[in-house]
Amino acid sequence: MARMDTESIAAEDLFGTASQASPRPRRPGRGRPVHVSGYAREARDFYATPAWVTEALLRHVALRGPVWEPCCGTGAISTVLEQHGHRVVSTDIADHGYGTPGVDIFARAAMPRGCGALVTNPPYGDSGSHAGQSKSPAAMLRFVSHCLALAAPAGAQVALLVRLQWIAGQRAAGLMSAAPWTAVIALTHRIRWFEMNERTNTAQHHHAWVVFDFARAEAAPPALLFAP
Repeated sequence: MARMDTESIAAEDLFGTASQASPRPRRPGRGRPVHVSGYAREARDFYATPAWVTEALLRHVALRGPVWEPCCGTGAISTVLEQHGHRVVSTDIADHGYGTPGVDIFARAAMPRGCGALVTNPPYGDSGSHAGQSKSPAAMLRFVSHCLALAAPAGAQVALLVRLQWIAGQRAAGLMSAAPWTAVIALTHRIRWFEMNERTNTAQHHHAWVVFDFARAEAAPPALLFAP
């Protein structure tokens, strides 16, 4: 599939609604917020999702149609998806120099036109630098619920990177059981969000992709898969 030019997409073109945001040229930056490592950091620091994490998803899931990455950051996930031939709509509420900034997923009532999948690393649960961090499980639950509400009318897929232990929470389990959950892809290697040579700590958490598909066959059971 041909790559979508993320630098030329306006928010009103994606959703059919006006937006004050305009595309910006790409620039080097940071990606996804992560857990506190014990090292001194700048406020609200970010680290990109390693490429192998997205590769693990693509080894197990065939994504349909253009893919929406609503928390694209500096494009870590989007870039891998594009390299595998997917057309990607990359947006973010903040301007990280990639995709279309100023797009708040919670302000949207529908998927971008034509998109058949939503894939992202939600910006909740892995940062010690954001206000309201103590409420991160509830924030993650709200984010997942909203993604599912957007995907349902479009018959779309949803793939979200979460902490593995989040899945075992009572409210998360209830949400997943009520939705068309198709797979959990457990990453058997812990994610190292950044490298500091010999000072790099072992990551604190295991992660997994949770995958939903609103076009799945009713009788198809969910799968538990493992990605090294």
